[in-house]
Amino acid sequence: MSAHLIFDAAPLGALVRYFDGTSRPPARFAKKLAAWRQCNGIGRLTRKQPARERPTFVSPPSFTLHEGDFGDGSVIIVTVSRTFPLHSDLRFEIAEHPPLGAIRVLQEIGNDAELLHLAESREAAELWLARNRYSRARIEEVSADEAAADTIEGRRAA
Repeated sequence: MSAHLIFDAAPLGALVRYFDGTSRPPARFAKKLAAWRQCNGIGRLTRKQPARERPTFVSPPSFTLHEGDFGDGSVIIVTVSRTFPLHSDLRFEIAEHPPLGAIRVLQEIGNDAELLHLAESREAAELWLARNRYSRARIEEVSADEAAADTIEGRRAA
């Protein structure tokens, strides 16, 4: 899939794999492996940003994948996210759709929404939101209509 299809079809909370088509180098080649990992990975779709035009710059449409959190115990020290423009040369695929009935915790940022957390139930989402205070946060359920809309051009989008 292209980045355009991910932007148009993938729901927030989907796991998206990105790759460049090259094979993974052996672990003994540390520098080659690190370079390969820059173009090959997986992350949860957390945000879709339309094009923005400002007086001093124009940003193209893009989407953001959350690749992981690193820390000690329950304290997150670093959050790793990557933003991809729609003109990216990488290829993408939806590895996993958010399950039907899952609950998204979203925060409004301007006219867009950003996924903060994907919970298995409303109770788990409310508990997470009580522990992690965010302004303008809301809870949204993954609906059956959304799950049915996962078909693109007559085939499954994964």
